[in-house]
Amino acid sequence: MGDEHEADPARWYSTNLVGLPAPLLASTAFNAHPQALHIAGARESHTGLFALLGHCADADEARDVFAHYMSLAFGLDHAGGQPPATAESRRWRASYLRLLQGWGMDANGPAGAVLKGWVESRFGLVPGFHGAALARYPSPAWVGYLEQKATSRYHGNNIHQQLDLVFEFCQWMLDRFGILGSGRWVTLWRGSSRCEEQVVAGTLRQRRCVVRLNNVVSFSRSREHAGCFGDWVLQARVPLAKLLLVPGLLDTRALQGEAEVLALGGDYEVEASYA
Repeated sequence: MGDEHEADPARWYSTNLVGLPAPLLASTAFNAHPQALHIAGARESHTGLFALLGHCADADEARDVFAHYMSLAFGLDHAGGQPPATAESRRWRASYLRLLQGWGMDANGPAGAVLKGWVESRFGLVPGFHGAALARYPSPAWVGYLEQKATSRYHGNNIHQQLDLVFEFCQWMLDRFGILGSGRWVTLWRGSSRCEEQVVAGTLRQRRCVVRLNNVVSFSRSREHAGCFGDWVLQARVPLAKLLLVPGLLDTRALQGEAEVLALGGDYEVEASYA
């Protein structure tokens, strides 16, 4: 690979823990022919959790079991209420619930950087945007992203392991209870005002085109809600295997206001319409 490609993050991928080449995972070919994804070692390290989930009669019971297990496994009772005062207890502040709430408030803040870093680590997909385009490296945008990705406010208390279990629980719930239906895809919408720079094939005015989305991206289950977030609305058929979080999955109101879904990014064939 030449120096020009080495400096272009759009051509970067890293190793991952899902046993699938990252360029394939990011491709429209994967979206057309998805396969199940599992993070190596996540379920095997928490067999007790999935044994308990296997006995749950419905999604509500499973949600309660997951929340209780996460509280015990990661000491998340310490994460509630006022921040602890001592240096030792401050390490408990990082929790998947706080991180997802932080993402909901600002996807380009420290919580967003940690989540994008987790996707990079587990799935090999390098982010392309964090507050600004992550173009040639090094740059002020890249330095800011790397600094925020390591912030102790969210990146502590085994937060990557917590997010591993959130993803595995999401996939388990989709498979066990069919909370988004019985198919392999779900139709979702995304509002954006930056569509032109994301198009990699076709044009917006042709209605059907291919866009390159960030390594983790928000969609809405409602076109009406998506239209509030940009001049263009993109309709995509998203594989269930790429979903990280769906409304009602967790016992929290984070991300539910706009029926928000978090999914792995990459290239998507979309149908574009003007909001």
